[in-house]
Amino acid sequence: MKAIAINGSPRKGWNTDIILQEALRGASDAGAETELIRLSELTFSGCSSCFACKKAGAETGRCMRKDDLHSVFDKMFSADAVFMGSPIYLGNVSGMMYCLMERLVFSLLSYDDYSRKLFNGNVNSCFFFTMNAPKEYADTVYRAMMEQYAGAMKRLGGVSEFYAVCDTLQFDDYSKFAAGSFSEAHKREMRKTQFPKDLQAAYNIGYRLIAK
Repeated sequence: MKAIAINGSPRKGWNTDIILQEALRGASDAGAETELIRLSELTFSGCSSCFACKKAGAETGRCMRKDDLHSVFDKMFSADAVFMGSPIYLGNVSGMMYCLMERLVFSLLSYDDYSRKLFNGNVNSCFFFTMNAPKEYADTVYRAMMEQYAGAMKRLGGVSEFYAVCDTLQFDDYSKFAAGSFSEAHKREMRKTQFPKDLQAAYNIGYRLIAK
């Protein structure tokens, strides 16, 4: 069994990275071989509108561009579970993650029949969203967006879900930043009380999606 995590955050060792590593730890304990992929370490861009994945008789269900995402897609399609992770920037996933999703979903979409399935595998997935916003805001303002991304991952054929990690700690030292809108004391309290619960949830999801 194989589980991979794809980090759409540019910050190594921070919230998204830590959450994904915990999901992989759960998958490992369930018997999976694991790998963490950081998009910030790769070279790629969004869809170039080449339509190679839409040529008559050549629908492959995968993007044909040969940049660093090519091998990432291979790994996703051959995995038993995929854990996606992105911070929320301006109400959406990071630019890196959006580029990946743009190319993944478009290549899995048939212009002959939108309901047609171009990938016949069964890859379980969970999309982890990390954010500065509190849970109440995420549940109302961001929920539809998060459901949309989780829904897109259903094209990989398996169980697809999402998890929101809210009210995250942003900096090691708040005094170095102009961030007066936020209470450092509150953020540190959430790091102490809520983040461990999020880590446990990520571990449980990783274990469960491999053990299914």
